[in-house]
Amino acid sequence: MGAAADPLTIVICVDHANVTGGQAKVAFDSARGLLAAGHRPILFTSAGPVSDDLRASGLEVICLDQSDLVSNPSKLEGAVQGFWNFKAVAALTRLLRDCPKASTIVHVHGWAKSLSPAIAKPIAKSGLPAIYTIHEYFLFCPNGGFYDYQEGRVCQRTPLSGACWKAHCDSQSYGRKLWRNARLTFARSTLGFPDVFSDYVCISALQADIVRPYLPEGVTVHAVSNPIAVDDLGPKADPATGEFAFVARISPEKGPLLFAQAARLAGVTPLFVGDGPLGGRLRAEFPEARVTGWVKPAEARAALRSARALVFPSHWYEGQPLAVLEAKALGTPVIVSDVCAGREEIVDGEMGLWFKSGDVEDLARALMAMKDDAMVRRVSANARAAYWRSPPTLDAHVAKIEAIYRAMLARRAGVAAA
Repeated sequence: MGAAADPLTIVICVDHANVTGGQAKVAFDSARGLLAAGHRPILFTSAGPVSDDLRASGLEVICLDQSDLVSNPSKLEGAVQGFWNFKAVAALTRLLRDCPKASTIVHVHGWAKSLSPAIAKPIAKSGLPAIYTIHEYFLFCPNGGFYDYQEGRVCQRTPLSGACWKAHCDSQSYGRKLWRNARLTFARSTLGFPDVFSDYVCISALQADIVRPYLPEGVTVHAVSNPIAVDDLGPKADPATGEFAFVARISPEKGPLLFAQAARLAGVTPLFVGDGPLGGRLRAEFPEARVTGWVKPAEARAALRSARALVFPSHWYEGQPLAVLEAKALGTPVIVSDVCAGREEIVDGEMGLWFKSGDVEDLARALMAMKDDAMVRRVSANARAAYWRSPPTLDAHVAKIEAIYRAMLARRAGVAAA
């Protein structure tokens, strides 16, 4: 473990104390890197249990052992907690009160699944500098994705406008959509949640463009890649083998059914590594598909390495898909939707192929093109070389984040002196 000359305390807020997706994984990895650099990261979480890996990490973890909103057996309790998590407010108030004022940063990675927008109150009351990493869009869009689940496409409505209130875009029910609209109105208008943060982290240029109209005036926006932990395994021995693989949650916004339809058109067998709400339908409607279900991270990475190409057909404004970056690092070409930020990592025709989002025939075209062995070998080598020229390692991530933290503290000190 390193020893920082001027160690910082960083209170990292995230909903879950276990990896439920990219948001928690990035928060935990960032905390581990900060600890290794000699700082004191404190993970403040609501929904348990605490994962075994986190317990063994040496990190300070505060977990309130609550349910998240989905797993709460009482819908009424979940609805109340989603608006105002009383337990989180009290615990975070105590924690921030005892942190050193001159060297503490509050960093929020997630709140919508369990912590609730109520954490804005103790953060604002503490007077500590606060920063927000935008993994999804719950601070700006009621359903968190600028995505219409009913229509299966990106939503162009202005959040909380009349058209937004009328639209049933939720993945479950219109009632839940109305509840989410009310929660976001409360978070933004009553609590002033976005104004609590002087700084925001965007993980892609596309994401920055999307949220810019909804950010408070005068905030500082930073571009910081998620940390990617992957070993350099060298060039693939034979890139032109393996299957076309989908490695993600099998849910509507990820586009798994689109991939299955296009694979059928292209005459290829699709591989799905993962599971989710559309898993049953996928198996029933596309019996030719191979579905592994959830596997361990090492197995998922092995599937990425052995795949002929990763297919990433996401329908929504995905901020920075980790699977796309991992595939590049492993020398696996990527076929990516042109609507998500994964396209920023793939030069079309050089490291993989873009296709028109939601267009099954265009995706089938890309699959057919990637049957060319010579093309696969060329783009495999290009993708791997491009990644390892400047890899987004954990050390690089921590160096950028630490510089931002220190700039925030210096700015705060300057304002106080003035």
